[in-house]
Amino acid sequence: METPVNKRLPAIDLLRGLVMVVMALDHVRDYFHADAFLFEPNDLDQASPWLFFTRWITHFCAPIFVLLAGAAAYLYGKKHTKPELARYLLSRGLWLVVLEVTVVNFAWYFNPTFEHQLLIVIWAIGASMMLLAAVIWLPLRFIAGLGLLMVFGHNLLDGFQLSGNGLGSILWAVLHQTGFFVFDGGSLFAAYPILPWTGVLWIGYAIGSWFAPGFPADLRKRWLSNTGYFAVLLFVLLRLTGIYGDPFVWVQYQEPLYTLLSFFNLTKYPPSLLYLMMTLGPALLLLAHWEKLASPKKWHAPFITIGRVPLFYYVVHLFIIHLLALVAAEISGFGWQSMLLKGWVCYEPQLKGYGFSLGMVYLVWLGLLGILYPLSAYWLKFKSKHRGKWWVSYV
Repeated sequence: METPVNKRLPAIDLLRGLVMVVMALDHVRDYFHADAFLFEPNDLDQASPWLFFTRWITHFCAPIFVLLAGAAAYLYGKKHTKPELARYLLSRGLWLVVLEVTVVNFAWYFNPTFEHQLLIVIWAIGASMMLLAAVIWLPLRFIAGLGLLMVFGHNLLDGFQLSGNGLGSILWAVLHQTGFFVFDGGSLFAAYPILPWTGVLWIGYAIGSWFAPGFPADLRKRWLSNTGYFAVLLFVLLRLTGIYGDPFVWVQYQEPLYTLLSFFNLTKYPPSLLYLMMTLGPALLLLAHWEKLASPKKWHAPFITIGRVPLFYYVVHLFIIHLLALVAAEISGFGWQSMLLKGWVCYEPQLKGYGFSLGMVYLVWLGLLGILYPLSAYWLKFKSKHRGKWWVSYV
């Protein structure tokens, strides 16, 4: 999940830090916004444009996070042998999966029984890394081709659906469909199926070769720009025609603004081809734009710091958000116990009527960042001083 520090290429850490800051906004919204308990933020029949944008801007986070995790794996491999890289991918991937179903799960729910499980972004990265370990001996172009095949082709499987709680349905949800399964005494929400996300990570692994030492900077910038523009253009063409790439076509509303919002209202679960083109295209253009970032500006520094400790930031921000939500529930008369969850926070019946305005969500988000930045800076400094400790690299 982490890119080795490379002073020549701060753009990677800057982009990753930027999307992680934005990611926190969406998670604050889940725990604090009153409308989150009433309807989905991308429901254009009910959501305001500002609420839609608040959710939409966070769509960029997971695809960029996964793509850069793949690039980080390649850069790690440049300093190690193939067997060492394979062991790293297997151990790191397994660690992330275990972390998802234990520590991260507890942060979301504050439920020590672990009867309700979420398989989301950390799980997807971990599983994709373990799968990558099996193919790193193949030519890089072949790995890139497999990744592109998964990203471009997985929507062909949208028509194949499995229902029920059987093993086949669960496996298909884990691979492609996504699904929520209820069992006696527990549940499973497989929200991040590994087929499309593995494709993104493998593409990121191939793109990581563009950032390897000795790769011509001008060529890297040109390839990033050309690939980014191609992805954006492909997104626009496919979305306009509606021939492929997302299960839902855009709708023309009486108000032009809502028509525009509908155009960008894409499927994340599982991530459609158009969703990935819409998010990863601009990401590559940003990397190209920041290619010559030899001397980062002052406003870059906090994002670069956060971008160098992404796993620490991710885990800690969930705990802080949930702790703040306990306080908010207590103050607003719902009792802190109402935030000890048995399911996803927005669907908990005991929280009906809870929540605050969208403006308050932004205020909480800014306050959260004020807490997270010094913690991230401290952890980055701690890691730099204790690189010899094996456990430090796992956080």
